[in-house]
Amino acid sequence: MDEEIERIKMEKLRKMMESTSRKELVVEVSAKDFQEKVIDRSYEVPVVVDFWAPWCAPCLMLGPILEKLAKEYNGKFVLAKVNVDEARDLAIRYNIMSIPNVKMFKNGVIVDEFMGAMPEPLVRRWLDKNLA
Repeated sequence: MDEEIERIKMEKLRKMMESTSRKELVVEVSAKDFQEKVIDRSYEVPVVVDFWAPWCAPCLMLGPILEKLAKEYNGKFVLAKVNVDEARDLAIRYNIMSIPNVKMFKNGVIVDEFMGAMPEPLVRRWLDKNLA
């Protein structure tokens, strides 16, 4: 019985992983689709939201690190990119005072966050701690 349940779980997990294409691992998010792409999706998989702007040098350093890790972790989380210049209401709602600002959502709520550019090993450690 336990073996059958485990087999079913593994099959469902495999199908879920297959359905998550690489394109879906990194998504652009606006105020219009934030509820769907971040809040609702965070009930299925953790969503890491990168609040950034194209003129922000630290954002331009951190962004590629987050995108690389989203692909490397292959479905363990979704990276949602929010341009604060285009989504000012979201920046206000989530008290974004400084960018880059990264927040992890699980089950509709923020479970952890960090501000500023961090080197890849520290971002990886933050992800591992929050995805465990």
